[in-house]
Amino acid sequence: MTNANTPVVPTALKDRLQSPNIVVAPGVYDALSASLAEQAGFDTVYLSGASLAYTKLGRPDIGLMSLTEVNDTLAHIRERSDISIVVDCDTGFGNALNVMRSVRLLERSGANAIQLEDQTYPKRCGHLRGKTLVSAGEMAGKIKAALDARLSDQTLIIGRTDAIASEGIDKALERAQAYYEAGADVIFVEGIRSSEQIDQAMGRFKDQVPVMANMVEGGDTPLQDAATLQSMGFSMVIFPGALVRAFTHMASQFFSTLKNDGTTDNFRDRMLDFKQLNDYLGTQRMLELGQQYEDRSR
Repeated sequence: MTNANTPVVPTALKDRLQSPNIVVAPGVYDALSASLAEQAGFDTVYLSGASLAYTKLGRPDIGLMSLTEVNDTLAHIRERSDISIVVDCDTGFGNALNVMRSVRLLERSGANAIQLEDQTYPKRCGHLRGKTLVSAGEMAGKIKAALDARLSDQTLIIGRTDAIASEGIDKALERAQAYYEAGADVIFVEGIRSSEQIDQAMGRFKDQVPVMANMVEGGDTPLQDAATLQSMGFSMVIFPGALVRAFTHMASQFFSTLKNDGTTDNFRDRMLDFKQLNDYLGTQRMLELGQQYEDRSR
């Protein structure tokens, strides 16, 4: 019998992707942003390589992040939260052997799904121009290597193709089919440009394998809400860089206000105060927990 102190075990991401309801995964880049998403009611987040590059490096998404930086961030999020985490693993950071190492590390650090793409390394954002691809056969081999490396089939492998920009929709769908046949648990055709291309993708993959959508404000794919994407047949949608774009807009206004006014007082209605932030972080609860283990003999 479940009591009030028994943690609620969330439904596995693999099972949720088989349900009629689309999984909505906002992009996050650290433990705080993931915990905020969880507090807002999301059961899944997307650890975005682009958002990590933007926030950790202050640089664009052009393949500058390392596996270690991604894995360290993932570990911090997992220590803070039980939410499902989809991890952007770029190209796997090298060949099939690099993919195997990446999958092992990320799975052990708490990834529920690991996304691999067919760009050459270093890669670049899926909505930037000038991408180059490895062969479909090489990418299929990477998918197989990832499947062999994972410890549990509950850890999903997402096969992404960036071929639309350079090879067109037909070649992109051929690549996606090859990745599906190699065993990918989820298919992601990046940079879809029209409803007609969505229909083509769904005509091939709907009811065969979960298909993921990517919503990038100002990117190649027209923005749609989750309900519309669900009606089209998508099983999951990510909003990878939206939070960084919102934060950057807000932070620019904050610094402008501080620079002009010499005080944060005029921004108070758009920020938490010291107590509110500590209440959210659970500071008092953590201090009380620590007190349980203090040496009381002195």
